[in-house]
Amino acid sequence: MATISCHLLFLNTPRSHPYSQQPQAKPLSRGRPQFQSRIRTKPTSASFIKAQAEAPKEEIVIVGAGIGGLATALSLHRLGLRSLVLEQAESLRTGGTSLTLFKNGWRVLDAIGIGNDLRGQFLEIEGMVVKSEEGRELRSFRFKDEDESQEVRAVERRILLETLANQLPPGAVHFSSKLAKIERTENGEIMLELVDGTRLFTKILIGCDGIRSSVAKWMGFSEPRYVGHCAFRGLGFYPEGQPFEPKVNYIYGRGLRAGYVPVSPTKVYWFICFNRPSPGPKISDSFVLKNQAKELVRNWPSDLMKIIDLTPDDTIIRTPLVDRWLWPAISPAASDGQVVLVGDAWHPMTPNLGQGACCALEDAVVLARKLANAIKSETESVEGALRSYGTERWPRVFPLTIRANVVGSALQWENPVVCSLRNNLIIPKLVRLGPLLEHTNFECKSL
Repeated sequence: MATISCHLLFLNTPRSHPYSQQPQAKPLSRGRPQFQSRIRTKPTSASFIKAQAEAPKEEIVIVGAGIGGLATALSLHRLGLRSLVLEQAESLRTGGTSLTLFKNGWRVLDAIGIGNDLRGQFLEIEGMVVKSEEGRELRSFRFKDEDESQEVRAVERRILLETLANQLPPGAVHFSSKLAKIERTENGEIMLELVDGTRLFTKILIGCDGIRSSVAKWMGFSEPRYVGHCAFRGLGFYPEGQPFEPKVNYIYGRGLRAGYVPVSPTKVYWFICFNRPSPGPKISDSFVLKNQAKELVRNWPSDLMKIIDLTPDDTIIRTPLVDRWLWPAISPAASDGQVVLVGDAWHPMTPNLGQGACCALEDAVVLARKLANAIKSETESVEGALRSYGTERWPRVFPLTIRANVVGSALQWENPVVCSLRNNLIIPKLVRLGPLLEHTNFECKSL
C-alpha cells in the first residue's frame, strides 16, 4: 500500500487557512444564494477597492483536488507554472474504490512523470471474459491480441490521488476552501469568495470540481442528466491473496449486470449496475448497501458473492450514473474568457468505456500545454489558448460521452428476447474488441 510522503505534511490542515493573515470579508448572510449568477458588478465602494488591493492574488487557481485538478496542477508544475488548488474537503477525498485506466491514461501519467510509480502497485489486466448470469462463458478476449500497445490496469483512487499530490510543491493544495461566489472585476481579474468570507483574486480560473461543478454552473451549464441506472461499487480484500487471473470479468443479466477485476495481489474491484427509474434516496449505511447489492445478484456465480462478502463496509458505495451531452452551438463552450473547465466538470460521462478518468487526464495535459505556451508567448492570448483547448477537446469527448451512454443502455436491456439474442448471437459471434479500443489511441509527449 502506498503511503503519503512528507510533501502532504506541508499541505494546509483544515484549521490552518492559507489566508488567515489576510483581511477577510464578512461571511455570507444565510439568505443569500450560495452561487450568484454571472453578472459584472461595478465596484464602487472604497471598502471594496481597499479589500481588493489587500486580498491575495494568484496567477492560476484550480477548483477541486480530484484527478483532473491534481493532474492539471502537476502538468502546469512540470511546465514551470505555479497554481493554487482549492479543495472544499478537509483532506484528499480518497474514498471510493478503483478506476480502470487504459493506455491513453497511462500515456498521460507517463508524460507527467508518475506512470512507473503506479505500475508496480497494480496488476496489468490481460483480457476480459463475458459470462451470462448462469455462469456460462459467452466470449473471452486478450487485449494485446487486439492491440499490442494496449495497457489496462485497475488503480485505487486513493493511491492515484496521493501520488499526484506528492509530486506537487508544498502548499500547492489548500483544503477546507469551499467556493461560494465568483465575480469578474473591472480590471479583468476574477474574484473568488469562499464560504468563510475569504477573498482572493486570480487571472485564470480552472474548474475541476466534478459533476456538480460550481464553476460549470456559473458558466451556464445544465445539471448532469441521470441516465436511468445506478451502480454499487466495492473493493474486496483477500488478506491471504486473491485467487483470480488478471482479467476483467463481466456478467450480464436482464436489466442488471456486474463485473469484477483484480486490482492488486490482495484486492478485487467489483460493481453491480441496475436499472432504476429515479436515483432514489441517498443511503450511507454500509451494512444496508452491502445487503442490497447481494440481494440483486443472490443467484449469480458464487465468486461474485464471495468478493462482496469480503468487502470492507466502508468501501461500498452506490451512485446514480449521469452524463452531459455537449451539443454543438447549444451547450456553453469549455471556456468563458479566462475561466475554463476540465474533466467531469465539463463532460461527465458514464463509466461504460472506462474513459472518465482517462479523459480528465488528457484534458489536463492538453490544457497545461496550451496555457503554458500562451503565458510564455508575447503574441498569444490566454483566452485564445483556452478556446483552442475547447476546440481541440470537444470532438474527442462528445462522441465518447454518447458512445458510453449507448453501450450502457444496450447492456441494461430487460427484454428477454433481446437479452437472449445478445447472449447467443451478438456477443459470441458479432462483437469485435478492436473497434471498442480505438478510442484509447491518444498520443502524449512528455511535459
